[in-house]
Amino acid sequence: MKVKQWRLGVPRALFYYYYAPWWEAFLQALGAQVVVSPPTTREIMDLGISLAVAEACLPVKVYYGHAAWLAPRVEALFVPRLVSVEQKSFICPKLMGLPDMLRAAIKDCPPVIDVTVDLSRRPEEGLKAAIRDTARAIGSRGREVYRAGEIARARYRDWLAGQQEQGREFSPGKKEGITPGGRPPLAVGLVGHNYLLHDRYLGMDIAGKVTRLGGRVILPENFAPELGEAACRRLPKRLYWTLGRKIMGAALHLMEQEEVAGLIHLTAFGCGPDSLVGDLAERYAHRHGKPFLLLTLDEHTGEAGVETRLEAFMDMLARRRPA
Repeated sequence: MKVKQWRLGVPRALFYYYYAPWWEAFLQALGAQVVVSPPTTREIMDLGISLAVAEACLPVKVYYGHAAWLAPRVEALFVPRLVSVEQKSFICPKLMGLPDMLRAAIKDCPPVIDVTVDLSRRPEEGLKAAIRDTARAIGSRGREVYRAGEIARARYRDWLAGQQEQGREFSPGKKEGITPGGRPPLAVGLVGHNYLLHDRYLGMDIAGKVTRLGGRVILPENFAPELGEAACRRLPKRLYWTLGRKIMGAALHLMEQEEVAGLIHLTAFGCGPDSLVGDLAERYAHRHGKPFLLLTLDEHTGEAGVETRLEAFMDMLARRRPA
């Protein structure tokens, strides 16, 4: 099958919210037609819940739903087996096993491109191997693969730079914007996995709710990742999980900023690494005297209850604000 004939399905879930520009640019540069599932809906969530094992966390269940939605519409699913995306750190085992779980759960599952991405020892070599194996899986070899890789790298760098540039509007110290009460909005740090923060249905649009309550949300991508890494290095021991360390580093950096009034950590019930990171972040927030709100979501979480907790949290931040 020629590459231009491939309709590759990319689930809009989990690591899509970290690497979508890279994946889409690379596959399209090789001539593939990339089909991305629609934003999460109740129907997609319910479909995933019906297929996944009960012990899976909500984001994994939602991934099942996106993959099942794509299955009858594409010739193959692109589900890379992410073992490690950086040196000496690893990804959650549930995410490593996604290709096998999908094959077992989805009836009439199309072929799954499950290229292994392991950058734990030699990052550059691991990335080259993943690029090569992905290209071979869809019938591409030679110079076009190198060219597609360069296009993808450039697209990804531009995307990251755009996020930080956009984030300058929300960076600590910025004073523009006045609330109806005549005062600048409260700066609130919001940390968590990107697949919760940026999936408006799954994550209940917490950023939008905080903004409507008079807050100014600061996300981890709104400042240079080196700042979070530097903050995380001050911990007694290096965190084993890549995403957990990124969340913890962002939380530490934000709680050290005087202008940040409080922090919200958005997590999913059943996430083992987050159970450690959430407790650790809360302990450090208390040491810094920063109010900290942990919001844990699952398929049974009611939006009204979340809004009530957010309203109470924002009211408390307003009361603590100096006159």
